[in-house]
Amino acid sequence: MRAALWLLALFGVAVAAALFAGNNQGTITLYWPPYRIDFSLNMVVLLLVTSFVTVYAALRALAALLELPHQARRWRVQQKERAMHSAMLDALTHMLAGRFIRSRKAALSALVKEEALAAANEKVPHGHHLRALAHMVAAESSHALQDRATRESQLQLALGLAPAGGSAHEQELREGVQMRGARWALDDRDAGAALERLAALPHGAARRTLALRIKLKATRLARQTQEALDTARLLGKHRAFSADAAQSIVRGLAIELINSAHDTSQLQQTWLQLEQSERNMPELAIQAAQRLVNLGGEPAQARAWLVPVWERMVQLPNALPDHHALKLVRALEPGLDTLDAAWLARIESAQLANPRDARLQYLAGVACLKRQLWGKAQQLLTQAIPHLTDSGLRASAWRHLAALAERRNDGEAAAEAWKKAALAH
Repeated sequence: MRAALWLLALFGVAVAAALFAGNNQGTITLYWPPYRIDFSLNMVVLLLVTSFVTVYAALRALAALLELPHQARRWRVQQKERAMHSAMLDALTHMLAGRFIRSRKAALSALVKEEALAAANEKVPHGHHLRALAHMVAAESSHALQDRATRESQLQLALGLAPAGGSAHEQELREGVQMRGARWALDDRDAGAALERLAALPHGAARRTLALRIKLKATRLARQTQEALDTARLLGKHRAFSADAAQSIVRGLAIELINSAHDTSQLQQTWLQLEQSERNMPELAIQAAQRLVNLGGEPAQARAWLVPVWERMVQLPNALPDHHALKLVRALEPGLDTLDAAWLARIESAQLANPRDARLQYLAGVACLKRQLWGKAQQLLTQAIPHLTDSGLRASAWRHLAALAERRNDGEAAAEAWKKAALAH
């Protein structure tokens, strides 16, 4: 479209010039005593235009001639810049390809070229960031080569190019360098150094998913279980893991925290620090209850922690896996001798609601045994034994029946029960 408009404009100018020159009879007379010279107006106009074009072209040629040294200098600088960028691209390419020696060499070459340009007072666009990136590539390659001395020196040089409190770009660069340094420290199994670098990050950067992932690994390595658990919760809220993976990590850390409690007071404090959703996890509740009993805590407190798990098992029989249900029975069994009326009623009602559940029959039988309800205990245990899949519970049931037989002075039944208890293992 633009070319067509130019063509129309030139056509219009040509037509106007032809009309002007064709009918123009004007003359210009030049007096130079004693001479007189007459010129056609068209000829004068043509000479003026030609003179203007000639002078303009001469001036442009002179300017181009004078600009040649600057153009040559600019060309040399551009070539050096291209060589620097080419070296930087080679460094990145080699690093991604696993050629770390070549990568470090190319990165150092890019730094040399950038320093040469800086020494010549030639400002490279984004040269500051490019220099920092080259230092980081050299540090990354040195880390892969297990050259810690070179890695740390290059890391410090990169940090020097991104001072704290600098511009927004410099601050972002510094955050990236600190995070990368934390990753390297973590690879060195130096959890303290990794956590120190993460602590130097601003609050917003420290809550990024990448920083939290590094912190989770570092705190686990440093056995800071509580801090690791808090970090895992944040990662779960940020959806850094799948729901199942996040739950598994949180569950593992919480169990580790429970097992690390040295007394009942510490365990209760740990339990209260857990979120409600975590306390409802069967694995955590069962583990905490067993740990409390092992530490000499109150069985009633342990049973209180197990109430949500018990209700889930009773209301939805298939919601609780068999191994969790088995652990629940084993966690409740040691405290059955101090069982209160509410829990006894809870166990009896659950057994009546699920008459085919051998584990509930066993638990109710042992509860009756502890309450000296001998006949009902024997009935429930006898009904449960054929359907118990766990050898430990089956052996325990036979031992209870042997004790009941001895109490009745039935030596033959007692001997048979003891024999079956031994064979159940």
